[in-house]
Amino acid sequence: MIKKTFSILCFVIFLLILSVAAPAKVYMDILSPAFQKFPIALPDFSPLDGREGENPLFREIPGRLSNALELTGFFRTVDRNAYLESPETPEEDVRFADWRVIGAEFLVKGKLEAPGETLTIECRLYDVVEGKMLAGKRYTGKKGDEKAMVYRFADEILSALTGSRGVFDTEIAFSGKKNRLSDIYTIQFDGSNLRKRTDHKAITLLPRWSADGSKIAYTAYPRGNPDLYVLNLATGKTTRLFHDRGLNLTGGWSPDGGRMLIVSRRDGNEEIYVHELETGTSRRLTRDPAIDVSPCWSPDGKRIAFVSNRSGSPQIFVMDGDGGAVRRLTFNGSYNTSPSWSPTGSRIAYEGRAGGQFQIFTIDENGGNTIQLTYEDEGAESPAWSPDGRFIAFQGKRNGTSRISVINANGLNPRVLYEGKDLEAVSPAWSPHLNLY
Repeated sequence: MIKKTFSILCFVIFLLILSVAAPAKVYMDILSPAFQKFPIALPDFSPLDGREGENPLFREIPGRLSNALELTGFFRTVDRNAYLESPETPEEDVRFADWRVIGAEFLVKGKLEAPGETLTIECRLYDVVEGKMLAGKRYTGKKGDEKAMVYRFADEILSALTGSRGVFDTEIAFSGKKNRLSDIYTIQFDGSNLRKRTDHKAITLLPRWSADGSKIAYTAYPRGNPDLYVLNLATGKTTRLFHDRGLNLTGGWSPDGGRMLIVSRRDGNEEIYVHELETGTSRRLTRDPAIDVSPCWSPDGKRIAFVSNRSGSPQIFVMDGDGGAVRRLTFNGSYNTSPSWSPTGSRIAYEGRAGGQFQIFTIDENGGNTIQLTYEDEGAESPAWSPDGRFIAFQGKRNGTSRISVINANGLNPRVLYEGKDLEAVSPAWSPHLNLY
């Protein structure tokens, strides 16, 4: 686990009574096809003590918060030139009518002080339409902790408006290939802090996060055979977990962290096994002359989605956790693979061939309501859900250059997370919440 690089004292200074008295209102389903971005105003902050002179952080902090919120695709910052109210207006005298007239539905007002090396920020979120405060927090830390404070309050805003936190404290792992060799890399949700995590000097593929985010499993060839390894993120130590002569591919950790799905050719054919981490024993789940690969757990650990060509072409299938009750899930398209189960368990993302290229689709767990999310000229592959179910990461190319991109789960707001000019990036995997801030 990545260690926190700072210590922040976070005090809940507002809404204690409100949070106990009634559950939070969910303002809108942000994944609805009819969703319209929240118009939010973020004026300059003012001095916390009322005495501090001009400070560039007064404008910088709300600017950073605006960028963070727009990164999600759920917010639209109201033009600052339209603001009628002065930042110096007392909190108790917020003129909601002035904000409504310029089209703002939500408002963030803040104060800060920065004596010496200490930084304290106070933020409040208001519902402009109803004229009430929704959230308030105070953060105290060191100068340089601004990013963390901003992201923590951005999560508070998302929680207040949607009922659940955001993903600012998550990372995406991927396999990065350079000079015919590859390793596992991680990058944060905002595209910052790219880090190389392994150094096998070999082909390294298919990262998969443990349920608690402390480890990454993957397949690597340092000894010439594709074996399974586990990286402990806290120590940087890698351990060989599973070895059979021939192909061994990572499937995914079980939600309880005690088991792992593995694809192995130990019995002469690509089959899916479940590996008990405590005992080191493995049990075969599929028994079919066809090829069975790419398994992934449902969030409750009771079902497994996988790919098989037992119907003639690669399609998505679902089975019980013990290998029973196998049923075909996808029927549209001649080639469907790389299933990824949503955190809610209601949808499965996958890549399917459409118009000569692979694109990202989602489908209900019962096989209905297939939706194509991407229309990339050079294709889109390997979907991976964010832990809140609001985003999907995938690999693709633009002008032949590999990239990892992110879209909202409704297919809107595509953005490039990483573009590998010198590093071919494939097979993204989204972490759980890591409490980075």
